[in-house]
Amino acid sequence: MNTFSTIRRSTPLQRQRGAAAVEFGLLCLIFLTIVLGILELGRILYLYNTMQEVSRRGAREAVIRWVDQGSAIKTEALFGGSSVPAGDEITASNIVIRYLNAAGNEVSTLPSSPGDNMSACSDITRADQCIYSVSVALENVTYVPMVKLFTFLNIALPVAKVTMHAESLGFND
Repeated sequence: MNTFSTIRRSTPLQRQRGAAAVEFGLLCLIFLTIVLGILELGRILYLYNTMQEVSRRGAREAVIRWVDQGSAIKTEALFGGSSVPAGDEITASNIVIRYLNAAGNEVSTLPSSPGDNMSACSDITRADQCIYSVSVALENVTYVPMVKLFTFLNIALPVAKVTMHAESLGFND
């Protein structure tokens, strides 16, 4: 008996068995990666837009409240919480409030009250103590992906800054 005759020959159809399952698995993996990438891109855009809104809300609150209410201003800017929904990267520690004089420099000695601020704004000798505008910025925000597959995407987001003219700063008759 010849040893070559005992070798079983496979047909081309038998050699392809399981190839469809492997190809399907690879396509699913690629498709899933693309879908997750699109979701992460959407979340980056959400965070960027939310940073703009938080800084705008913070500036709006800062121009109508006195300077000693910084924590209340930050809470209102964050929609009443300690961070934004689906954006744990944005917290009160990222919000920086600066009180500026007419020259655009930070006021080094803040007036003692809203009435004192009005007096400082009316007195030329105290012009450097007058709170003319308020600047609120979100700084040091780093995007952290939800999907661990994309951990290389820790991205430092740009500063979101809004400056508004000081209004009442909490002054009431």
